Amino acid sequence: MHNRTPAHQAGVTGFLFLVCTALGWGLNWPAMRIILRDWPPLFARGVTGVLAAIILFAIAAANRERLSVPRKTWGSLFLATFTNVFAWMGFTTIAMTTLSISEAALLVYTMPIWATLLAWPVLGSRPKPRDIVGLVLGFAGLFVLFSGHPLGFGSGKIVGIGLALAGAILFALGSLLIARSLPVSPISFVAWQIFLGCVPMVVFGLAFEHPDLGGLKPDSAFALAYMTLVPMGTCYLTWYAAIRRLSAATAAIGMLSVPVIGILSGAWFVGESVGWREIGAVVLTLAGVALALWKPRPAMEQGV
Repeated sequence: MHNRTPAHQAGVTGFLFLVCTALGWGLNWPAMRIILRDWPPLFARGVTGVLAAIILFAIAAANRERLSVPRKTWGSLFLATFTNVFAWMGFTTIAMTTLSISEAALLVYTMPIWATLLAWPVLGSRPKPRDIVGLVLGFAGLFVLFSGHPLGFGSGKIVGIGLALAGAILFALGSLLIARSLPVSPISFVAWQIFLGCVPMVVFGLAFEHPDLGGLKPDSAFALAYMTLVPMGTCYLTWYAAIRRLSAATAAIGMLSVPVIGILSGAWFVGESVGWREIGAVVLTLAGVALALWKPRPAMEQGV
């Protein structure tokens, strides 16, 4: 019987956090589709974020975490707020006003490419051949998934394309930088960045989208509660926990499963069709994820 090394235990824990994050964010796609029946996107995203931040502040206080932000971490807080909340959700939400969901998702989930490439200069983590093959398989899956929705480059889409790509690049960069500087007790830190990133979305939503505050139907209210508790709250904590335990490339490639989960859950919850493209994407993308996560054990650990 062989004892697991601390590194192996951290990898297993990181993988579990990554699975939770991917499932939570993947199921967010049909939830958002349901909410958009009653509320505009920027306002809905902002409201769920503010509510999630309040819950996270309460959890941090219950754990006796310090809620005030030390002066030395304000730089990291503002960086995370802009890249991982405001840009990631705000830019991509605005992009969806001129792009279809498939087009926006295809561009947004180029994030693993940028994370893998930026990890080399930022963290000194050179991608391994296995990481490259995993990326190729993963993006082959995304290509198959969205091959029936080719991008159009009309004048009305240029801004949306630019915002979607900017959100992907900034999220990748922010996650890499914050992985090195995240405080030891991260709950209040995450609560602050979500709060500071989402309050402007609520303000902009009220000013420009003019939502019907009383127009939320029961199914939309349930989806709003889910978005508040899971994608906007829990998944930010599990994402940061994952990137502190896994390599940048592994965590990024694992996120390639999010749009696949979104497509499949969209078929289940909102009746979107699933055909050969979706099935092929699942096979290719999950093969890439499995290849990235698989780490061969040394002979001594295998008992041979």
